[in-house]
Amino acid sequence: MYELIMTHLNDVVAAVLFAIGLANLLFQKNMIKKIIGLNIMDTSVYLLLASQGYIRGLAAPIMTDGNTDAGNYINPIPSGLVLTGIVVSVSVTALMLSLTIRIYKKYHTLNLDEALMRVRQEE
Repeated sequence: MYELIMTHLNDVVAAVLFAIGLANLLFQKNMIKKIIGLNIMDTSVYLLLASQGYIRGLAAPIMTDGNTDAGNYINPIPSGLVLTGIVVSVSVTALMLSLTIRIYKKYHTLNLDEALMRVRQEE
C-alpha cells in the first residue's frame, strides 16, 4: 500500500488539496475564505495536470540540438493547459474579490448568510 501511494504521490496530494478546497468552499461562511477554497481547488487541478503531463527522462519540447523525434520530448499540451488555467484563475479571483468588496461596502459584512438575510430584508 505504501509503495502504491508513493508512486502516485502527486495524485494523492492533488486529491487531498481538492478535498480541502471543496470543504472550505462548502462549509465556510466568509466570502474571502470561499475564494481561498476555490483557489486551493484550482491549484490541485494544476498539480494533477502537470504531474500527468511529465514523463521522467524526457526533455521539454524545445529543440536545441536538431533532434526532431517526438519520442524524446514530453507532451506540451498539459503545460499549456496549466498556464491557461492559471491566467483564467487569476482573472476569476480578481472578479470575485471585486464583487466581494462591493458586497461588503453595501452590506457591511463578509458573512454570506448575513448578506443574503440583508438582501431579503431590502425586498
